Amino acid sequence: MLSENWAIVGAVINTIGGLSYLWDTWRLKNAPNRATWIIWALAPFIILAAQAESRVGTQALFTFSAGFTPLLVFLASFRNKKSYWKLKSLDYVCAGLSILGLILWRAADNANIAIVFSIFADALASLPTVIKSYTNPETESGPPFLWNIVGVSLTLLTFEDLSFVSVGFTAYYFILVITLFVLIQFKVGPRVRSRLE
Repeated sequence: MLSENWAIVGAVINTIGGLSYLWDTWRLKNAPNRATWIIWALAPFIILAAQAESRVGTQALFTFSAGFTPLLVFLASFRNKKSYWKLKSLDYVCAGLSILGLILWRAADNANIAIVFSIFADALASLPTVIKSYTNPETESGPPFLWNIVGVSLTLLTFEDLSFVSVGFTAYYFILVITLFVLIQFKVGPRVRSRLE
């Protein structure tokens, strides 16, 4: 295990990845799905509140960075004409699950409930971006997700408490950013389609 201080480094590196995506959004180099990015901001903040109440240590800074930079990307997307806002029933379900998790957490006083619902909402909200990364990787930016992979990896190596409250979101995030990076950077969808033709 690495020292808990490495979690700070992980959060900073993750923030650099988010800011890199933000910069690409500002320069009109990508086309973020606003519905996905607002849920990517909301869910980590709910998880952060649950982690704070459960006294998760420095690693909670990573969760903050995982919510803060998507909020900035969401705001910057309104400058980017290629960004879009297509609210579908899935988006409403994701928002509802995050809010339901928050209500159940407060009612049951169990942080795990909030985290499970928020991760589930985040994963559902990720589907449009994962699909777009597969079908149209040129509309996304791969390198920012590499920063995220490095940041989340460092953070995962600092956990001594392996409880779900501590590690659950970070482990989920690790899988998500690796998936997005591979789909975008290696243009998996177009390669598969060209081999099938």
